[in-house]
Amino acid sequence: MPPMRQTTLTPLAWALMGLLSLIWGASFLANRAALTEVGVLTTVAIRVGGAALLMWAWVVFRRLPVPPLSRLVPAGLMMGLLNNALPFTLIVWGQTRIESGLAAILNGSTAIFGVLVAALVFGDERLTRRKAAGVVLGFAGVATAIGLDHLRSFDPRALGQLAVLGATLSYALAAAFGRGAFAGMRPEVAAAAMLTGASVQMLPLALIVEGRPTLAYGPSVWAALIYLAAAASALAYLLYYRILALAGAGNLLLVTLLVAPVALILGALVYGEALPWRAYAGFAILALGLLVLDGRVPGLRRAESA
Repeated sequence: MPPMRQTTLTPLAWALMGLLSLIWGASFLANRAALTEVGVLTTVAIRVGGAALLMWAWVVFRRLPVPPLSRLVPAGLMMGLLNNALPFTLIVWGQTRIESGLAAILNGSTAIFGVLVAALVFGDERLTRRKAAGVVLGFAGVATAIGLDHLRSFDPRALGQLAVLGATLSYALAAAFGRGAFAGMRPEVAAAAMLTGASVQMLPLALIVEGRPTLAYGPSVWAALIYLAAAASALAYLLYYRILALAGAGNLLLVTLLVAPVALILGALVYGEALPWRAYAGFAILALGLLVLDGRVPGLRRAESA
């Protein structure tokens, strides 16, 4: 297999990637703000429910073709579970125990798990030496950020970090499943179906476990919930697919690298979060692993054909 070619990034692509990084980076702060008055499950339910309504409004506005329900419903339910309901819940729950910046760092390992799952599932996604090197560096970065002492003790903080890592594995499984389930479908329709599937699962669960929400939230909490639904989900998906068309899948990995620094800076400015040195060292190692995976380290590109 020849090395992956990188699409030249236009100023518009860079601007959109920067905007998406800001949106997703700020979502970790929005989670923390919402959790001051709203339960974990209710936060996720409001996010996916509101985003689903907005995405369907976009589909109707654009008059996009919708496939038969016999295909749309099963795919939407499974993708909604793997790409929204489960990972969102794990991340939000994890943030009840760890800082938003650290959650964003660990979330950056999504591509690492994605490469491993793809290598196991698809014959055309073999694990080359370059990719293997990137995976090893990625896991080394995650282990550094968590700290071996936390891995041994399994205290609540360690469980929060493991929950975020569980979310990244769920994202990787969703990517593998969605490759076939949503093939040939307009991405906006696929996103609407996925968010609807997540809503069908999360709304009843939130009502059963956490009860009927009072909705008497403060302005900052409402702002956080609206942000999560409208910006971090609906708008983010539209930006994501626009960047995919402009820059290609390889360059989208740069967004993953930019999200964590945004969350770190915002967490420090807004909440005064201070992470230990190992978190920053872990992010640096993880970032290097992602660059190796993406073929952006020139000395390792030849390993792709090995």
